[in-house]
Amino acid sequence: MILNQYSESELTEAFGIDMSSIDGLGVGAGWGRVATGVSSTSHQHDETEFFVIVAGEGELHVDGAVHPARPGTVALFEPFESHVITNTGESDLVFFTQYWRDAARAQTSATSRFRPHATGRPQFVFSTPPTPNGDLHLGHLSGPYLGADAYVRFQRLCGNRAWHLTGSDDFQSYVEAAAARDGVTPAEAARHYSAEIAATLKAMDIDVDQYYATSVDDGYIEGLRRFFTRLVESGRVRPKATPALVDGDSGKYLYEVDVSGTCPGCSGPTGGNICEECGEPNLVADLGEPRSRVSEAAPQSADVERWSLPLHEFADAVADHHLLGRVPARLRELAERVFSRDTLELPVSHLSDWGVRPAEDDPGSQVIWVWPEMSYGFLHGIERLGGDVGEQWTREKPSRDWKIVHFFGYDNSFYHSILYPVLYRLAFPEWNPDIDYHVNEFYLLEGSKFSTSRRHVIWGKEILTPETVDSVRYHLCRTRPEHERTDFRRAEYDRAVTDILIGRWEGWLNGLGERVRRDFDGRIPDAGTWTTEHTAFFARLAQHLDQATAALGAEAFSLRRASAVLDAIIDDAAGFSRQQSRLHGLGRWESEGRTAIALELAAARLLATAAAPLMPRFSRRLAAALGLAPIDAWPDTVELVPPGNRSTLAETRFFTAAPPPATLPWLRAKVAVLLSLEADFEDLSLPELGANSLAATTLQYHALNELKADVPLEALLGDVPLSALASTLDDLADPDLLAALGREER
Repeated sequence: MILNQYSESELTEAFGIDMSSIDGLGVGAGWGRVATGVSSTSHQHDETEFFVIVAGEGELHVDGAVHPARPGTVALFEPFESHVITNTGESDLVFFTQYWRDAARAQTSATSRFRPHATGRPQFVFSTPPTPNGDLHLGHLSGPYLGADAYVRFQRLCGNRAWHLTGSDDFQSYVEAAAARDGVTPAEAARHYSAEIAATLKAMDIDVDQYYATSVDDGYIEGLRRFFTRLVESGRVRPKATPALVDGDSGKYLYEVDVSGTCPGCSGPTGGNICEECGEPNLVADLGEPRSRVSEAAPQSADVERWSLPLHEFADAVADHHLLGRVPARLRELAERVFSRDTLELPVSHLSDWGVRPAEDDPGSQVIWVWPEMSYGFLHGIERLGGDVGEQWTREKPSRDWKIVHFFGYDNSFYHSILYPVLYRLAFPEWNPDIDYHVNEFYLLEGSKFSTSRRHVIWGKEILTPETVDSVRYHLCRTRPEHERTDFRRAEYDRAVTDILIGRWEGWLNGLGERVRRDFDGRIPDAGTWTTEHTAFFARLAQHLDQATAALGAEAFSLRRASAVLDAIIDDAAGFSRQQSRLHGLGRWESEGRTAIALELAAARLLATAAAPLMPRFSRRLAAALGLAPIDAWPDTVELVPPGNRSTLAETRFFTAAPPPATLPWLRAKVAVLLSLEADFEDLSLPELGANSLAATTLQYHALNELKADVPLEALLGDVPLSALASTLDDLADPDLLAALGREER
């Protein structure tokens, strides 16, 4: 017999409360005590655990849901469920706990697509609101916007309530700079580029459920001022004079777009306020070798009074927040670097004429800094969405059952995962936001960063059409910069369309359709006799479904892995088809041959399902070619296509190869003469072909003289194959001359 009684003298601190252990029961066990007003830290683990409440009153917070805890309550926590116990009464809350490892139960919980953190809760999925200082290029689209779109599509297929929200981040200093460049007002620039951005998202088949524009939305500015007043009333945001930089000639206050220098954290080149490379913030005054964009004069240091937040005091609060949701190690490590500083007095307002002034007495010509502003913008978007869908969500009182999911580039990590949780704690002390973070790295173009100033860019509208959108989405998924920087290369994209999507995918689907038409009069056959090869292939299809489910799920979301599953389905099905085709025409094995065709069609149905979040048009087209309705639910099992459905696989064209650039023949001929070449060389760059700067300068002259294309020398000498360089020439050439080239080629 083992006899144990609760004893306060045996309690020690653990998980933010008091705990003791009981030995000899064969499982982990112990007593717990939660003092009045105290909560345990949020945590999750692989063990199954239960609590029995024996005294006191409180609440259990489990994956966003709140449950009462009183004497006699028994609560069992599945593996990996985040849980917190809070004492809301006037005396100690005492409970008994047991916990044990059950590998099968842990695996079921880890792989379930009905994890409690999402089921029944509203999920607000944000892609970083774009700055309306230009349109969206492929670097933008590959990251937050495609990620959030596919995430929401999958969640809805699983029956969860999820919405994609983003907006136009109008009050950025970069909008003011773009307005000066374009000769318009900041408001006009924001309105113009916001419309362009919305059109590009639509062309990319990115569905946005709530798109808010911060400078014109009803109630936005008033709500932002109230949010900022909450921060001030917390006592932690207050006016403080701290070092800043001003232009050495005009005295203009410098921040963000107007200043650059050396990052105090990583010593690399950076702009004002944030380093895109290491992700750390700077205070502008701490930049090494600062340079002003306003004049050639060296910036000068000056003490400037601004609203300021002592962010260094909130390291523990941020760490506690990072225990609640999905927080990649990359973000936790960034937080450790940021909080290793002794002090970080972060200005949350700046001197500017473009932005929202606080309601408080102003210490100068201050506007609320747009990055802290964005934390409010998310709440504004949720309230606006609520009005659209008939929900009473309010920005003034965020709900504990909200699940917020952020998609953003690594250069935004400090704001999203460190600053915003602190601001929410100050503005709404009773709200502990449950937030998942999905971060991507930079997407490069032909080995270098996208650059509009160097014309090293592919705009979304340049490549997106109804015929190409699925191909673009597929290639961006398979090359998406999720944990490391990746690269868009035009020649690789063209090969992916021609060799993979048309050659392998469409080739198999059309071939399958031809066999259905030839042998079954275009009707889907029923399965007949099964062999061990059939059951083995069916099992592999089930594995592909599991892999797709895992790749698209909240915990391990990865469009690169999801696109790899699509390729694996095709490769597996094509191999199975070649193996089973040996039985065609052998009457003795007609029933087995019919089963093989039915299984290939099941693979096609699985492909339509798994592609739905990534390539929605292709998914609908493939489902229709199988006689099916569009995919509207994520299946638990692999399903055969209903026998008798009419198949149009044979005649359906799923993808279209992009035409070669109009200037490619011109460029090929010029390079052949210039470098005395004869063989096929369009997949090589000019440096690889032996071109030096003199040859590139000569080619630059011909392009300007004959095509009116002002192509930069660095673009000619970059690591870019001639086929991709020709696409750049197409973008820069005079449209009439380009059309004439096309007529000559025909």
